[in-house]
Amino acid sequence: MKALQKTAISAAAVALLTGLSSISAFAEEAAAEAPEVSPITANVTVVNDYRYRGISQSNFKPAIQGGFDYAHESGFYIGNWNSSISWISDSTSGTGVNAAQAGGKSVSAPIEMDFYGGFKKEFIGEGFASDIGVLQYFYPTSGYPTNNALANPNTTEIYAAQNFTFGPVTGFAKVSYAVTTLFGNINSSGSYYPDLTLNYDTGMYGISVNGHVGYQYVAGNQPNGGSPASAAPGVSNSTLYSYTDWKLGLTKDFGGGLSGSLAYVGTNAATYHGGYSYASPQGKNLGRSTGLISLTKTF
Repeated sequence: MKALQKTAISAAAVALLTGLSSISAFAEEAAAEAPEVSPITANVTVVNDYRYRGISQSNFKPAIQGGFDYAHESGFYIGNWNSSISWISDSTSGTGVNAAQAGGKSVSAPIEMDFYGGFKKEFIGEGFASDIGVLQYFYPTSGYPTNNALANPNTTEIYAAQNFTFGPVTGFAKVSYAVTTLFGNINSSGSYYPDLTLNYDTGMYGISVNGHVGYQYVAGNQPNGGSPASAAPGVSNSTLYSYTDWKLGLTKDFGGGLSGSLAYVGTNAATYHGGYSYASPQGKNLGRSTGLISLTKTF
């Protein structure tokens, strides 16, 4: 009886080990067949108005955007992002705020090209990635004048951000600092933009709630004849151009890399002499509150 028991137990053990070996081999085979996650991702977005830091870059018209990112396992990353724009040509057109400085010349600048690189790593813990990098805004232009009232719109910023995760809440706090003049504002190097972004995953239907607030400080003083500061020669950029922007919205994940968002954005960009610091050729406030809708596909 004991001998029979030992034989049965031995047979069962062999069968169990054989089964475990088969499961392990199957798992390894499945893992080998699974495609590796690519370090390169790409994205395309269509939006009804390109708002950057709360200011319309496309004169309230739709924009198409897209780019790609490469992220190395070490934490190093580089990327490029692009968008259609109109603000440079608008501001130097016949009724734009910088038309006098353009001298009647036609200025073409239909696109914004951003190039960036940095290092992002979870030094504090999982879900708390620290991020430092540099961002170059490049605007291919034709006919753009640079003089004592207009600087080159190309801008270089360095930035530092801290990402965080608390259950369903994610977000980041970030500070960007301009080491060159900022978006064509004369004497504006040293401008900075601190901002805070929060996202709450509702856990329902792939919907998350998004919130954002930031403050754009524009350093320096406009020279005599500066525009729109020509109404007040020598006025500080911070008086005319600094402002707070905010956003509240919803994002829906449709799956397969497709997402859509609805948002309400606005700023407290200043007025001066009955006009606006950031004005369209039609005299409208480019920082006015408005609704946004966008659709993004990530590859």
